[in-house]
Amino acid sequence: MLESAFLMRSLDLAVVAAYLVGITWFGARFRRGQKTLRDYFLGGRKAPWWAISLSIVSAETSTLTIIGTPTLAFTGNLGFLQVVLGYLLARLVISVLFLPQYFRGEMYTAYELMQVRFGPRVRKLTAATFLVVRTLAEGVRVFAISIVISIVLGTGEVASIVVILCLTLFYTFEGGMTAVIWTDVVQMCLYVLGAIVSFLVILQHIPGGWPTVLAVAGPAGKFRVFDFGLEFSPQFFSRPYTFWAGLIGGCFLTTASHGTEQLMVQRLLAARTHGQSRAALLASWVVICFQFSLFLLVGLMLSVYYSQTHLRPPEPLDRLYPSFVWQHLPPGLAGLVVAAVLAAAMSNLSAALNSLASTTIMDFLRPLAARGGTGPASEARGLRQARGATVLWGLVLFVVGWLARRWGPVLETGLSIASIAYGGLLGVFLLGVLTKRVGEKAAMGGMLAGFAVMIYVSAIHRHYFTPIAWTWYVLIGTSVTFLVGSAGSLLERRSGHGHC
Repeated sequence: MLESAFLMRSLDLAVVAAYLVGITWFGARFRRGQKTLRDYFLGGRKAPWWAISLSIVSAETSTLTIIGTPTLAFTGNLGFLQVVLGYLLARLVISVLFLPQYFRGEMYTAYELMQVRFGPRVRKLTAATFLVVRTLAEGVRVFAISIVISIVLGTGEVASIVVILCLTLFYTFEGGMTAVIWTDVVQMCLYVLGAIVSFLVILQHIPGGWPTVLAVAGPAGKFRVFDFGLEFSPQFFSRPYTFWAGLIGGCFLTTASHGTEQLMVQRLLAARTHGQSRAALLASWVVICFQFSLFLLVGLMLSVYYSQTHLRPPEPLDRLYPSFVWQHLPPGLAGLVVAAVLAAAMSNLSAALNSLASTTIMDFLRPLAARGGTGPASEARGLRQARGATVLWGLVLFVVGWLARRWGPVLETGLSIASIAYGGLLGVFLLGVLTKRVGEKAAMGGMLAGFAVMIYVSAIHRHYFTPIAWTWYVLIGTSVTFLVGSAGSLLERRSGHGHC
């Protein structure tokens, strides 16, 4: 079977192979510019704002987005765009609250801000939280990569994970953040082009074309975007794609992911100035909005295609989009679109590897070695440690990706995992930038309380009561963290006055 697939789709396989080799070679070429940790983790702060903007989009997009978003429209409608509105509101919040703080001094990670405000223990707690959350969420994304590669090559899931992980690890190891940003630019352009090609090809496969799409999807409510229902009941909080869940939940989710998680903050810190960082962040939303709209329309059209042709869609539905591409697109184009899907996967994976390594070195190892001095020898040692950490995290992600095969639908699983811990992270960051009197112990107590509540909500609550949709997770966790931290600070002050 594998041999026949190679013979039948040799052109497609050649396109995919050419992409994998080409992007790996392109990224590895940036090794020559890596002389300091500033170069390796921040790209020397030389990248233009527009490249950082596209890199933000690329990091925000993954194989989960490409194979999971069409499934949402296939089974539902365009309601996910309500969450995208929350993404815009979050970018405005980050621009006002967090960016000015990050550009006060030379910061390499988001969690250095926590040490400035609270102390080293909060820095380590927030950094450790990021390492755990990003590892789990990225593990789901690594597994999503294997879905695509196994469809194309007919290989097993484990072998598929190994192929893509090794190639991405190589150029990230060599080129650092500079390689990540510029390969992101190339890869983002490729997967958007792939989605446009898919859109046009699917349209050609639907008898009657776009008028048929309108005639079938319109009466079925597939084009519906907004759900303004405001009935306050347990069911209100169990629906993930309403206007209020999307706007408020999407805002809190993105404020946490883009404002407190090193994966995104590292890109913002790589900008030359505060103004360029803000421009990159805001411009990225325009591309994100277009991108999600495109993938949702692809899923909507696939639902029309299967209903009109009376064919049975693949199971599980996460295979819907890549299966159609591989089976129905002309030779060459199918390879291009599959390469585009892999582009998104490699882009996100390289970002995760670099951000996990930067947090490990700058928030844990570097403070311990602070007495070792500075200079060329120290920077050379730091670079060796950074590359070693990159390899280590590559191995960890392989293990988690292998375990993630049984965790459920990939898009919502990935978002749910991240949302559980994001509330605690965002809550403690808001305590840092919005309050002056909350101390280290109160902040840590609030963060731990936020985690505990979210574990209850996500694990225990859903088995005995009406489940709460993942879009509300970050809001709940943030509120608990902020309120408990503020209350703890008040109790500390009263206790202190009592002793006096």
